[in-house]
Amino acid sequence: MNYYTTKHIPLVQHLFGDAMKGAAIDKGIAGGAPATPVPYLAIGYLYFENILAYQDGIKTNLEKILQDIPKYTNITPVIQISEVVQ
Repeated sequence: MNYYTTKHIPLVQHLFGDAMKGAAIDKGIAGGAPATPVPYLAIGYLYFENILAYQDGIKTNLEKILQDIPKYTNITPVIQISEVVQ
């Protein structure tokens, strides 16, 4: 978690530059029922003005981002693109 929060997310912010408007990180602490494991160890939220800003940046920076992932996890990331509605 330390590497993810202090190295990976700042790297991603640097690579996307002004196209990335912000980031947030959730750290999983428990499953929904007592004594169940977390479904996700961490969730990173990357905020962009629109989907094109993300797509343009990921085209340019995908390899650098992928190369950094093994430095903090051996889990294959799940990517979901969403719209903030509230």
